Amino acid sequence: MLAVVVAVSLAREYPVGAAVFGVLAVAVVLGILVRSGRLRLWPVGGVGPRRDMTHSLAAYQHMTGAQFEHAIADLARRDPGVRSATVSGGANDRGLDVLVVLRDGRRIAVQCKRYGERNRVGAPAIYTANGTYSDFHRCDAAVIVTTSRFTRDAEVANASLPVPLRLIDGRGLARWVAGGRPPWG
Repeated sequence: MLAVVVAVSLAREYPVGAAVFGVLAVAVVLGILVRSGRLRLWPVGGVGPRRDMTHSLAAYQHMTGAQFEHAIADLARRDPGVRSATVSGGANDRGLDVLVVLRDGRRIAVQCKRYGERNRVGAPAIYTANGTYSDFHRCDAAVIVTTSRFTRDAEVANASLPVPLRLIDGRGLARWVAGGRPPWG
């Protein structure tokens, strides 16, 4: 109580000094809260162009292949049912670009195909993913995500599989990005 009385009397006597002291005190408290992680001054994931990259199909189409794989992993991590999403693509990835592990323990192999609108995903991608996701990668299911579309041969090949893969074309990706259900949901 004595501290409050002293602070009020000093503020009346030295109003400019009290205002400067008050601003500095607030800045110090905010700095401590930000540094401790209790307060964020910007949204998780940052601001600016990188944040915009996950909000439109056009943004995905302008990414490099590696950026697209990381963006799909980031998109998967938004799902509360996902324990982890790890990028593992690259040369000789054998049909696995992102490994998604769900909280229930299921493992999902995700093959990412960032293609232009005129370049469609063909049947060989279906055969590659189908031939490796279970035996080689020890996954329970496989998903192929593209910014483009699938050829008719790819759709027929997928439909003929005993357990079809989940195929997500550009429109399906746009729905997922906009808050729709993930491919394993």
